[in-house]
Amino acid sequence: MPGYRALTQDREFRAVLVAHVVSVAGDQFARVALTVHVYDRTASAGLTALTYALTFLPDLLGGPLLSGLADRFARKRVMVAADLVRVALLLLMATPGVPLWVLAALLVQVQFAGAPHGAARAALLPQILPDERYPLGQAVMGTVTQVAQVAGFLAGGALVAWLGPGLVLVADAATFAVSALLAGVFLLPRPAPHSPHVRAWPADLVGGARLVWHDRPLRALVALACVSGFYIVGEALAAPYAAGLGAGPAGVGMIFGAYAAGAAAGMLLLARLGERRQLRLMPWLAIAACAVLIPVALRPGLPVSLVLFALSGAASAYHLTANTRFVRSVPDASRGQAFGLAVTALRVSQGVGVALAGTAADTLAVHQVVAAAGALGVLAASGAAVVWWLSAGPSRSGGSSPSGAASRSDGRDGRQRRYG
Repeated sequence: MPGYRALTQDREFRAVLVAHVVSVAGDQFARVALTVHVYDRTASAGLTALTYALTFLPDLLGGPLLSGLADRFARKRVMVAADLVRVALLLLMATPGVPLWVLAALLVQVQFAGAPHGAARAALLPQILPDERYPLGQAVMGTVTQVAQVAGFLAGGALVAWLGPGLVLVADAATFAVSALLAGVFLLPRPAPHSPHVRAWPADLVGGARLVWHDRPLRALVALACVSGFYIVGEALAAPYAAGLGAGPAGVGMIFGAYAAGAAAGMLLLARLGERRQLRLMPWLAIAACAVLIPVALRPGLPVSLVLFALSGAASAYHLTANTRFVRSVPDASRGQAFGLAVTALRVSQGVGVALAGTAADTLAVHQVVAAAGALGVLAASGAAVVWWLSAGPSRSGGSSPSGAASRSDGRDGRQRRYG
């Protein structure tokens, strides 16, 4: 199996990786800047929280409605166009004196523009890495995303204090300009999977939904991904959990860091295993990501809690395997739309899980809520694992999926490759 060093020899992957890191960090800059900006202007915690929530909510609609653009147009052009749209919108947001309702509307549009970009990047990566490097590439992308998010939040606070919210939004716009430049210069031109006039937009959406719903292994993979709605509770309630331990803001940062560090380490280790071992471990890791939160019911101290949260993050690396399997199993012509629908399901599960946990934490102790979410997550993950075992058949051991191999173009020399 090729090592990580081999990835650095592919200039397309380097360009995608750097562009992704830069834009992810810039997104965190913007989130910090917006929350500070709104709170400074309104002194309202509710409006500040609503503004932060707006950076996630558009994914629920953007995934199914806009991800299909990655299948109808050349994916390189989709990525560049989405980045340029976000540059323009962020510069408008940075304009002094913009009313709050206009700021919120522009923010929603920025997030909408991210949906086709993410779908195009996910669909393009198997063409850039059409061999055993693909799982390693996924691991690197996932790891740097975790690091960029943490670094972006930390640097974003310092930048806002130094430059002010407006200039930080300009800095975020600059990150998307860099991303567009890298994609435009270094990505090879590849034709669209099919003509934009071959299928109407509703047919793309319905076809992608049918593809995922009627393919039992794909449904099982989506179900395993949605288990994150349970173990994410520990991260979502980091502030009250740390307060309950008397840890304060420093404890909140440690909890976020434990999850991120665990996830990064888990993905790097899992990617070194062969496909068969990854597939065997995938359902068990989904169960473990929730199970390690159950001991939180005993209200351990901060050090033990950090270990448990880090273990949960490490086990959540099974998403690497699920994502890789899902993308490889979907035909190239529908990959963007199917990926967008899967991301929407993931976001819904996380949003519902966080909302229910937050409501429960108003009446129950936070450590009890986290432990209960872990216990319920074990049940949900076990059910998803059974569905996977029953539907995947030989693919549990790395064989062919019952739904058949997905044919796709290599994108470099036109050869067709097939994946089980």
